[in-house]
Amino acid sequence: MEETHHNQNNSTDSQTRLKAIIDTAIDGIITIDRHGVIETMNPAAARIFGYEPEECIGQNVSILMPEPDRSLHDKYIENYHRTGVGQIIGKGREVLGKKKDGTVFPFRLSISEVNLQDKQLFTGIVHDITELKKAEAALRESESKINSIIQTAVDGIITIDKRGIMEMVNASAARLFGYTEEELLGKKINILMPEPDRSLHDNYMHHYHETGERRIIGIGREVSGLKKDGTIFPLYLSISEVHLAERTVYTGFIHDITQQKISEERLRRYAAELERSNRELQDFAYVSSHDLQEPLRKIQAFGDRVKTKEYDNLSEQGKDYVDRMLNAAVRMQNLINDLLSFSRVTTKSKPFVPVDLDHILTEVLSDLEVTIEQTGAVIERSPLPTIEAEPTQMRQLFQNLISNAIKFRKDDVKPIIRIFANKLQRQAHMTATPGDELVEITVEDNGIGFDEKYLDRIFNIFQRLEGQKYEGSGVGLAICRKIAVRHGGDITARSQPGVGTRFIVLLAMKHIQE
Repeated sequence: MEETHHNQNNSTDSQTRLKAIIDTAIDGIITIDRHGVIETMNPAAARIFGYEPEECIGQNVSILMPEPDRSLHDKYIENYHRTGVGQIIGKGREVLGKKKDGTVFPFRLSISEVNLQDKQLFTGIVHDITELKKAEAALRESESKINSIIQTAVDGIITIDKRGIMEMVNASAARLFGYTEEELLGKKINILMPEPDRSLHDNYMHHYHETGERRIIGIGREVSGLKKDGTIFPLYLSISEVHLAERTVYTGFIHDITQQKISEERLRRYAAELERSNRELQDFAYVSSHDLQEPLRKIQAFGDRVKTKEYDNLSEQGKDYVDRMLNAAVRMQNLINDLLSFSRVTTKSKPFVPVDLDHILTEVLSDLEVTIEQTGAVIERSPLPTIEAEPTQMRQLFQNLISNAIKFRKDDVKPIIRIFANKLQRQAHMTATPGDELVEITVEDNGIGFDEKYLDRIFNIFQRLEGQKYEGSGVGLAICRKIAVRHGGDITARSQPGVGTRFIVLLAMKHIQE
């Protein structure tokens, strides 16, 4: 009796422990009979499906299934009893469940068969994988986005392993080298390199793995690439090292710089030609200031001596000849001086410094005060900004433009000159590089104007549209253009005969520091 009682106590304890384990399990545990009727449901299963256990016990387990499984479940059981072949029993797989509120969700189901003395039971372990599926979907979406970015990137992207074997090649990289992606995958990266890099690449990789010394990884530099057709072209290559769980891969980002290098070479040649031209201009300026002026001074000196000592002894025609000679010498002297001024815009230029254009304009107007009063000119001005420039050349620019506006005024009409400025950008949203931001200075008058078909001529040296009617050598506007170009801009004009002229000067706000 005591032994029987002891065995009963042990059995009771076992059942209590087993029930506690099942009730506290994180996964759902459901037991059904051979007809699919639910006999037990632990709290986790009830919570997963949104029921109370009492609502499910005695019901067919198909209430926890969406269609078509719900309608077909009894046939599954009948087929298993008849053939002994199960689709899920003893195996486990991912299936869909249906909650009390109608929500369909994924879970992992594993079923075991239990044969007791008097009946047959099936126990299902339910593991909700909703969050896992969300994470997998998010991962797939992320991978899809990354793949889309890689495949649609303008620059080439290639990934290699530690042996230099290409594992991933995007469409741009394949197109850049003249291959299809399939032709490159699995091949060594050095097929895309000309000699000597092609033969030395394995040594580069070995040296890096042995020493960790970086020549290009994480740095980036210009190298040469080899296309399928044998063409060698320049590219900018930057390589990143990526450490995965069990291995290391290298991703190269390839930017074709063929057009950039061609532009650089053109610019180099242009700069060399410009330097040569400037040297010639300097030589010419030297000749003008020394060799040409010396005989001119002799002409003026002897002409003056003839006029002061021998003038009374000359005939009227002789006197006229002397006067005309001296006037021509003065004009020649002015031309030489203007030519020197034109050449000095570049040959005698100084570094750029911050310049308050408003202050410069005030000084220029002060210098022209007598001329402004004599002509009755009205100056209307708006505030001008501070820019990086050469102060002397800015003063020269304003003086030439304002003097021009006063000189070419209409008879019996008071000259009105408006000076104002606007800030501009070469390209919207681009302000980081010197030259991106400009100031547009407008000098507008109500003078005689000109026909715009002569617009290209007025900025050329020694060009004068009005002949001898107005004083000057035709160098002033050429100097203005040269100053504007040196300051990263240009000058143009809008005009109508008899209406007036508007000169528009573009100047860069900032400059590259030499």
